Amino acid sequence: MRIVNLTRSTVLGTRVMLADSWWSRFRGYLGRRVPQRGEGILLVRCNAVHTYGMAFELDVIFLCADGGVLHMIPEMGPWQRSPRVPGCRYVLEVPPGTIRQTGTSVGDSFTWTPLKRLSLETSEMT
Repeated sequence: MRIVNLTRSTVLGTRVMLADSWWSRFRGYLGRRVPQRGEGILLVRCNAVHTYGMAFELDVIFLCADGGVLHMIPEMGPWQRSPRVPGCRYVLEVPPGTIRQTGTSVGDSFTWTPLKRLSLETSEMT
């Protein structure tokens, strides 16, 4: 899917996978390669994340139900845990530097289309 920051008219990702089941949210980037620019995972029904077992950083953006940015963690390192973010419905995980490169700030508004499920059969994103 494609995710756009409407406030800044910037694109955060063009190859973002949807993680909307317990397993796909749990799996996230575990066992996957470092995401490249334009890639990401949008976790649904999620208000906190961790990077236990990971070997790379991610930019993490917490969104409310209407796509508003509630909280951000730039370059969240391995083996960390985020705080729970009240009102958060989605968490977007993208390559480190994406927040800075797109000028994203708390209060910005995001949109995304179309939705594509996270493939569980392969360790790579399709």
